[in-house]
Amino acid sequence: MGTLRHQNDPHLIRELLMDPGIWVIVGLSTNESRHAWSVSRWLHVELGKPIIPVHPKAETVHGAQGYASLADIPDQDLKVIDCFVNSEHVGAVVDEAIEHKDRLLIDAVWLQAGVIDEAAAERARAAGLGVVMDTCPKIEWPKIRSDGMYR
Repeated sequence: MGTLRHQNDPHLIRELLMDPGIWVIVGLSTNESRHAWSVSRWLHVELGKPIIPVHPKAETVHGAQGYASLADIPDQDLKVIDCFVNSEHVGAVVDEAIEHKDRLLIDAVWLQAGVIDEAAAERARAAGLGVVMDTCPKIEWPKIRSDGMYR
């Protein structure tokens, strides 16, 4: 087979989940039946993370001001761009994260469970971004909790 498949780094996952920084949730709208809504609520309410919704509708979700795109977010320090978009659309989101990486001080892109784009992951790594792919913070959190907490 010989193809190199992305392997998530457990140390990166721990760092991202333990850090108090802002998570941008791409694909988050007020639609409560979507995973983006429930996972972002968990990140915001249970883990206390500040969130920024990004969705074409730019809706306010969980009390957080939404934006239509990463380009519309005012300059600030963001931790993670968490992508709740289909695999065929995530490359464009990753490219936008790379484009705004320095302005928004982005540390990583997180592609949700089922979202896979090896080429986009490679572009993000080449640009100096951390990459987590094909998993969910809610899936990873218990693993980190069982390893013991640290700051």
